[in-house]
Amino acid sequence: MAETFLAPVIEKLLDFLGQEVNLTRRVHKEVESLKDELEIIQPFLKDAEAELERDLITSGAMKAWVKQIREEANHIEDVIDEHLSFAGQNVHSRGLISFVKSLKSRYDMVSEIQEIKESLKEIKDRGHSYVLRGFEQEGSRSIDPRLGSYFIEEDELVGIESTSKELKRRLIEGECARLVISLVGEGGLGKTTLVRNVYNGKEVEAHFDFRGWITVSRGNKMERLLKALARKIHPTTERVDVEEIDTIHELVGAIRQSLMTKRYVVVFDDVWRQDFWEVLKHAFPDNKNGSRIIITTRNTKVASFCKETPFDLVQELQAWSSDLAWELFCKKAFRDEFKGHCPEMLQHLSKEIVSKCQGLPLVISTIAGLLSTKEKLVSEWENVLLEFETSPQLTSISKILALSYIDLPHHLKPCFLYFGIFPEDYTVYDRRLYRLWIAEGFIQERRGKTLEQVAEEYLTELIDRNLVSFEVTVYGLSRKYRVHDLMREIILSRAEDLDFYEILDDNKSRFGGKRRRVSIHGCIENAMEDGQDSSVRCVSVFGSYQLTKSFLCSLFEKFKLLKVLDLEKACFDDLPLEVGNLFHLKYLGLRSTPLKKLPKSIGKLQNLQVLDVRDTLVQELPIEINMLQNLRHLLAFFVTFDLKQKTILSGVRIHKGIGNLKEL
Repeated sequence: MAETFLAPVIEKLLDFLGQEVNLTRRVHKEVESLKDELEIIQPFLKDAEAELERDLITSGAMKAWVKQIREEANHIEDVIDEHLSFAGQNVHSRGLISFVKSLKSRYDMVSEIQEIKESLKEIKDRGHSYVLRGFEQEGSRSIDPRLGSYFIEEDELVGIESTSKELKRRLIEGECARLVISLVGEGGLGKTTLVRNVYNGKEVEAHFDFRGWITVSRGNKMERLLKALARKIHPTTERVDVEEIDTIHELVGAIRQSLMTKRYVVVFDDVWRQDFWEVLKHAFPDNKNGSRIIITTRNTKVASFCKETPFDLVQELQAWSSDLAWELFCKKAFRDEFKGHCPEMLQHLSKEIVSKCQGLPLVISTIAGLLSTKEKLVSEWENVLLEFETSPQLTSISKILALSYIDLPHHLKPCFLYFGIFPEDYTVYDRRLYRLWIAEGFIQERRGKTLEQVAEEYLTELIDRNLVSFEVTVYGLSRKYRVHDLMREIILSRAEDLDFYEILDDNKSRFGGKRRRVSIHGCIENAMEDGQDSSVRCVSVFGSYQLTKSFLCSLFEKFKLLKVLDLEKACFDDLPLEVGNLFHLKYLGLRSTPLKKLPKSIGKLQNLQVLDVRDTLVQELPIEINMLQNLRHLLAFFVTFDLKQKTILSGVRIHKGIGNLKEL
């Protein structure tokens, strides 16, 4: 199935049809019909999303069309979850009143599904009428945002001299066998700049019989790449023959035959797929004359896949040191004045600007180039610092970094966007991430593996793609993860476009009521007043804010479909019994709060998977915990201090019968 944001909704409908045995024939028919309608829309939606992500379609109508489908998808989830919540909370109810309520619930559900289907039909018709026609009208070939990497001034080559010399040495000297050299690192590190500098050198040009540069990029098909390479190998007069070759097998054979007697160096810039090398390697004969292939990629797995012999090299490029970053910045920002040195009055602001670039030479070079055109005044520097993320000059850099997000498979995108929920510079433990992702429904089941193992694979892939970094904790027992600040800005921008979550902080203190997730980073007072009847699925609070009982009761009343409630480090000592009404709640994070006890109503949370009461004042778990048949993780201890104020960790008291929780 082509994956879009409709895929989990379709899966939800299938699960609903399979599990709800008490559905009337009419309800079953309507749900089945709705599922079929979504499956018809999904291929068109997939094309629209792809074009919008690549910025090939700028039509406001297209964006509105996709947003309308997303809103209907959310509405479908709400209808299903509300029905499941009603059924789950009334499973033991009997009598005439219960029967009437059940009939009304089913009637309401049928009515809402019919309204959704009618709305979807109208949206689909509008799409066919004028929105989807924009594909052909607007879908022109976009300009490569990495174009500037191919044309470099001498003053931008600061800091790569030693790496350039080493790369040139490996090209010209060493083994006679054909070697593959892979350069891997995140976008903006200067991989293309480095290779282009060496590739264009006179020594390299003189050493090889044939040089070829192929920009791979996303979406380039194998046949197109092979034909591009064949055109470079063959003289102009022979290109007609190249165009007439129809099969990949014949193209590979023609290229291989042409290179058989040549010492060649071929660069494949910006490779995204592992399977790329599986085919292309057969086009390059190992003629034992020192031929070389260079690959640049953001994906560690791609680089490792291309290493097939002990002589092949994988070189990981790192962000620049503060000294190198400063040298490049000064050389470019003050190249026409002050002899490439920063004047004292601008030192502090300049260093603050450089620190925001976080060692990415592409960002440093761009912002320094912008500043070189400004008057050397404190006010000018302050304006650039204030508008750093929104500067038009950084638009192309954002597009370069965003390519890494666009290339993610659909199942990894929500996991990556989830990092934006956490505050800037926040690091999060891996196991907490796994549990949150699972509770949100981001992790797909795989035969023979636990959900936690699959979540670990997801995180590993994000690391391999150089999108997420980590630090090892003091004792080396676990890791804490974060994203690059510049990438975080892209995450927040994408999340806003997708209504993925809303951040409440000093800049925005009130919830708008349209997003599925709310993350509170600032003052919590009155933050949720406008969220009545919202279909919010996740509320996270970051910071030691006082949560009153009335606030929590209001939260539980408004957001009855919550899946995740993460209140770690918030200040409250009483969890209202109304928490038991959150039928869909899967994750309840109460770590490092002054909570003294859990209400007995906790036993009503039949879908709860994670209960975290570590480092609280809870010393005994209620016996009702034994009713939570879906509980996977029960995390509990409390802290006391001895006479010397040394920390003592103590376990909590549990009741007999907890061993019957088979998912623990």
